Amino acid sequence: MRVIDLSHSIGPGMSCYPGTPQPQSVPFCTIEADGFNERMLTFSSHTGTHVDLPLHMSAGASSLDAFGAERFVGLGVVLDVESVSGGTISPALLQSHRELMEGVEFVLLHTGWGHHWGTEKYLSGYPVLNLEAAAWLAGFKLKGIGVDTVSVDSPDSKGYPVHNLFLANDILIVENLVYPDRRLFGMNVQFFCLPLKLEGAEAAPVRAVAVLWC
Repeated sequence: MRVIDLSHSIGPGMSCYPGTPQPQSVPFCTIEADGFNERMLTFSSHTGTHVDLPLHMSAGASSLDAFGAERFVGLGVVLDVESVSGGTISPALLQSHRELMEGVEFVLLHTGWGHHWGTEKYLSGYPVLNLEAAAWLAGFKLKGIGVDTVSVDSPDSKGYPVHNLFLANDILIVENLVYPDRRLFGMNVQFFCLPLKLEGAEAAPVRAVAVLWC
């Protein structure tokens, strides 16, 4: 078994969606003063690699409490769409990978934009699905969609249409993935994106991993 980490570390100076505060980690107790170390952590529920839930976009919709742990685990496939042009992922680009998508529960998109993580460029101009492509994906029986960008919607979008389309169809959204190994592309993997078990949460950081059986 080989476990590949698809998550970014949470720490000072990391890439955060515009307007989202930087995470803070400060000593609360120390070995010198208390005999043990403990830290106070402060961060947004949308910090780093995280999952968006229906409550994120719709008042009264399902929060994290409504989802069992099994909803965050399943067969996934990593699709290489780095050839995207014009910043928009079209249905035609996805349809060329249709055979790889048969029977999977998570579609994970590699756009190559993750190479800009930690820079200002990461936060704007990133590739996104157009609404037609998102609707085509929503036609599959998926648990979730994952992307290596800060959002599935462009920063200047009106009303976050891709978010709303996926979440209204009970398809979870995992953002800020990282793909450290190109050998993942086109492969079926067991995908895990287990979130912190936060009451009433509309989103939560996850430790996303791909498991390959060798």
